[in-house]
Amino acid sequence: MYVCICHAVTDTQIKEAVNQGDKSLTDVKHRLGVADQCGKCAKMAVQIIQQEREQATNFYEVTD
Repeated sequence: MYVCICHAVTDTQIKEAVNQGDKSLTDVKHRLGVADQCGKCAKMAVQIIQQEREQATNFYEVTD
């Protein structure tokens, strides 16, 4: 689904950015341009970032 129409950024791209280390809207904004023009996507982008970060913290690396 498109989150940022101005820059044609999808929720999948935002999730990938978080998985590559972005931790905030500012980080994602620098990488993808989200919320850089009209700003209407900022709230949705923040929600996606938070959900992805919460989901990522539920997994732990298991080592022998």
